[in-house]
Amino acid sequence: MADIRATGISKKQVLEKHGSVVGVADANMNIIPGEVFCVMGLSGSGKSTLVRHINRLLEPTAGQIIVNGEDIMAMKPDVLRKYRNEHIAMVFQNFALMPHRSVLDNVAMPLEIRGVNKNERLEAAERTIDMVELTGWGNKFAHELSGGMQQRVGLARALAADPEILLMDEPFSALDPLIRRQLQNEFMRLAQHMNKTTVFITHDLDEAVRIGDRIAIMRDGRVVQTGTPEDIVMNPADEYVADFVAGISRLKVVRAHAVMQKLGAFESANGKLAATAKTFPEDADLSTLIDHAISDENPIAIVSNTDKRLGVITRADLLRTVIEGTETS
Repeated sequence: MADIRATGISKKQVLEKHGSVVGVADANMNIIPGEVFCVMGLSGSGKSTLVRHINRLLEPTAGQIIVNGEDIMAMKPDVLRKYRNEHIAMVFQNFALMPHRSVLDNVAMPLEIRGVNKNERLEAAERTIDMVELTGWGNKFAHELSGGMQQRVGLARALAADPEILLMDEPFSALDPLIRRQLQNEFMRLAQHMNKTTVFITHDLDEAVRIGDRIAIMRDGRVVQTGTPEDIVMNPADEYVADFVAGISRLKVVRAHAVMQKLGAFESANGKLAATAKTFPEDADLSTLIDHAISDENPIAIVSNTDKRLGVITRADLLRTVIEGTETS
């Protein structure tokens, strides 16, 4: 650890020099309450190790984990166990359901550990089962459910205890593509409704871009870039990130404000923008703008939420962004 801090040597160099494997090194993140924060990277990048540091399933060798001003690293074992049970829930890739328990009892288990009486915990479990659209399956056992249904049970179990923080370690990666897409949709609906602070681990950039409010990309145990999906796609920090985002369609990620020319600069070069120009909000996506530009070659006015004109987008701007992925200044 001292050598890494002093010299900044790489994961490979640490292995060669010290015979040790670096899981996570100098990863600094500030996660906003209520957001879905995606951590992604290739296998071995440190993302799963990182999420297990947050609730100390793995013990960090140094650093701090601050939640609501409280350092998780400073908690004694009994305090940590209580904090985990009441404030943090985790959804695993392999479902981790108890085969001898029914769906209802699996979902109610965190509340049972907390000491909630049987009637209350079963009522809460029933509500959560309904929430993940498994109504009527409460008396079934895990082996009677499909993989997608089992993962819904895992999600329901995490939500039943009403945690502040939800940790999700590649929860959908083992599922078939269609089921995975359905569960992504379900999770996005629940995330919007429940407003949980979520750390979502994935190796799939399409998934991260689709569900994440912000994304952190890891490589060799380090965070190489953090930003919104639009930031990551439009302004990759290095060649590694650029390679990651090369195959991502910008149509649903990039917004009008990232493509537009400033109104003043456009009018200085081209004359005043027509008062009748079609207007779009600054958060309109490329797909919407292109659909309009197909039938109308005139410049588009981009406006704020108070209808103030902020900038202009031309057909050339849209074409350049789609083909090259560059911003128009």
